[in-house]
Amino acid sequence: MSRKQRTLAASVTMSGVGLHTGNLTSMTFLPAAENTGYRFVRIDLPGSPEIPAIVDNVVEIVRGTTIAVGEASVHTVEHVLAAMVGMGVDNCRIELSNNEPPVGDGSSMPYVEMIQKAGIVEQQQDREELVLDAPIRYTDEARGTEIVALPNDKYRVTVMVDYKNPALGSQHTGLFDLESEFVSEFAPARTFCFLHEVEALHAQGLIQGGNLDNAIVIVDKEMSDDELRATLKRMGVEGNAVMGTNGILNNNALRFKNEPARHKLLDMIGDLALIGAPLRAQVLAARPGHAANIEFARKVRRLYEKQQSVRRYQKSPTEGCVFDINAISKMLPHRYPFLMVDRITDYDPEANRIVGIKNITFNEPQFTGHFPNRPIFPGVLIMEAMAQTGCLLLLTKGVDPEKNLVLFTGMNNVKFRKEVTPGDQLVMELEMTRFRFNICQLVGKAYVGGQLAAEAELSAAVVSREVAS
Repeated sequence: MSRKQRTLAASVTMSGVGLHTGNLTSMTFLPAAENTGYRFVRIDLPGSPEIPAIVDNVVEIVRGTTIAVGEASVHTVEHVLAAMVGMGVDNCRIELSNNEPPVGDGSSMPYVEMIQKAGIVEQQQDREELVLDAPIRYTDEARGTEIVALPNDKYRVTVMVDYKNPALGSQHTGLFDLESEFVSEFAPARTFCFLHEVEALHAQGLIQGGNLDNAIVIVDKEMSDDELRATLKRMGVEGNAVMGTNGILNNNALRFKNEPARHKLLDMIGDLALIGAPLRAQVLAARPGHAANIEFARKVRRLYEKQQSVRRYQKSPTEGCVFDINAISKMLPHRYPFLMVDRITDYDPEANRIVGIKNITFNEPQFTGHFPNRPIFPGVLIMEAMAQTGCLLLLTKGVDPEKNLVLFTGMNNVKFRKEVTPGDQLVMELEMTRFRFNICQLVGKAYVGGQLAAEAELSAAVVSREVAS
């Protein structure tokens, strides 16, 4: 697949009802500029609000993935996103006249056909792919779910499902080449549920647009044909229905022997699109679902954000150094004699943790008077160095250092445990405990030679550079 970004050559529209809401929706795919990603646009709402398809905007994961910004939401985005990824489309505006894409036949194939009809064109900029240098793992022991992504040159996905239900049994499937396999082997796989779930799902306000043509219903309970038809009629589903003899309601033929497993893989591709970047990795998933997919996507997105931050500021990465002094000078507004961080050695956006180094030298101006005969690095400057280090974490929270300043606003539970003198190297470990309404709270510790020198709870405020000036 091309390393260049791609978008649609023209716009294309389809209409239909949403799977879960049952709402009639018109959906249009439109070309989008480079680096736009996937954006759902609610044209039925005032101002046509846009909802970027990233995991930070996920608000619900009950039998589908819902994203929202403010009051604007879109349900069941995973099948559309899977089609975008599978067809190699990087940038697309998806305009909706309601809050859920048309379900089509319950697979991604209708959306693939829309993309094929519109055509695809290459753009000028390269893709910014997420390349792993170490495994990433997510485990949910309660559900028996495990997902791991391993470094790999291509995007590959293997899925195993086991509902401990004899009507379905254990199934597995694998996608090894997105470009050659997705359209024929996975895009046609339809959504499914068990017969015993149907009434409960409908009572929860789900599958309002479901019918016997856009979902596989797996028979896992005994019921006469008359009871079945009465049940479906209560749900507003008209037409003839029989229990079937092949384990599928109405004897519907499966498109693949392991179609449920293939649809789970399809869902995973759609959910992992919310990382916000093409993934080059081998993904292995046991018993995945939307909840696990989204939690895994969050972990991977934090890694992507870290890589983006490092690429933006650190031009020549070196071992043992995440950001050098040149990068730090781009990220912090401080200058001599008040830039108190020399290097960042560890940076973990997922854990909200950062480690920085301040080298203490006798040439620093504060030692002229603090103290002439016994130079001691002032405790208030240790606090300042810790605060500057911690505030670099804000890069992953949408804070643009070119537009914002971070102002030190408070210290609590400050303790100085050891003198810091010229020749020492101050190692500062900071964890962000809260960031809300532009107020950041940090817990920090500073060490010299492995011994605790200072600790404190710090707070800072993010303000616009224009306001600050």
